[in-house]
Amino acid sequence: MKPFRERNPVVVGAISLVVLAVTLVAALRADDLPIIGGGDTYHAMFTEAGGLKVNDEVRIAGVRVGKVDEVELAGDEVRVSFKVAAAAAFGGDTRAAIKVKTILGSMFLALEPAGGGRLDEGATIPAARTSSPFDVVEAFEGLASTSAQIDTDQLAESLTTLADLTRNTPEEFRGALDGLSRLSSNVAAKDEQLNTLLVNLERVSTVLDERDEDIVKLMEDSDVLFRALVARREAVHDLLVSSTMLSQELTRLIDQSREDLKPALAHLENVVAVLNKNEDNLDSSLRLMAPFYRVFANTLGTGPWFDTWISNFPPVPQVG
Repeated sequence: MKPFRERNPVVVGAISLVVLAVTLVAALRADDLPIIGGGDTYHAMFTEAGGLKVNDEVRIAGVRVGKVDEVELAGDEVRVSFKVAAAAAFGGDTRAAIKVKTILGSMFLALEPAGGGRLDEGATIPAARTSSPFDVVEAFEGLASTSAQIDTDQLAESLTTLADLTRNTPEEFRGALDGLSRLSSNVAAKDEQLNTLLVNLERVSTVLDERDEDIVKLMEDSDVLFRALVARREAVHDLLVSSTMLSQELTRLIDQSREDLKPALAHLENVVAVLNKNEDNLDSSLRLMAPFYRVFANTLGTGPWFDTWISNFPPVPQVG
């Protein structure tokens, strides 16, 4: 096999760039691939969407088997269309539920298989066999309205009367009731603060409910950001692996060339030492050669020949 250091670096670089580009495109378009994006389509009816959105996961017993394709309003109910891998098995009485995936509000569609055989492709699970997650906003609103109707003074008086009636009971039970009485007194003393807290909590829940779409959009943007970071992480990993391989090849190249370079460097050191020793002589030679080169250049300045003459040659006969 031809060593890596003897290959054409231009060809190797071009092939590496093509492979990285194909890998990046495949990672970004993974949902469109046949194996990942395939499956059978089903529908489920819910009384409310419960925060479920397109591309959320579909799970059976905690294992991802598909994704949500569409969430749309159908009269007074919500129709959820989802796709499930062909290998997943669930009967005709299967139930569906929207459940919380993370504390940030991400949801997923959970299928609870029931019945024999397999649910027909394109079938719809009715609302009678589906359930939506508990609405926290409604719970806080109900808590605020219910707490506002409690007569704290009457509650404290009732607990005090109960403590008086049970004075002849065992010491531990009386202590528990005394503590409960003091607790009710503290609650009654903090009635205004508690009411203010619950009212503000109701306002916060109302604002969160009004900003529901903005929060969902923020979560979707965060999901896109995290997917891009994951994709770039793979590219950076491949780059680091390639850099490591390159450094290893360069190390082997240096180790192999070290014996050849050592004599050349030794002779080069001797030549430099001789030049340094004769530095003054070389400077004098260059300085003295300057006039000669100037006269020589003037002599040859007329072309590829030069003019010269010799005095008294040939001899001139004397006349007398």
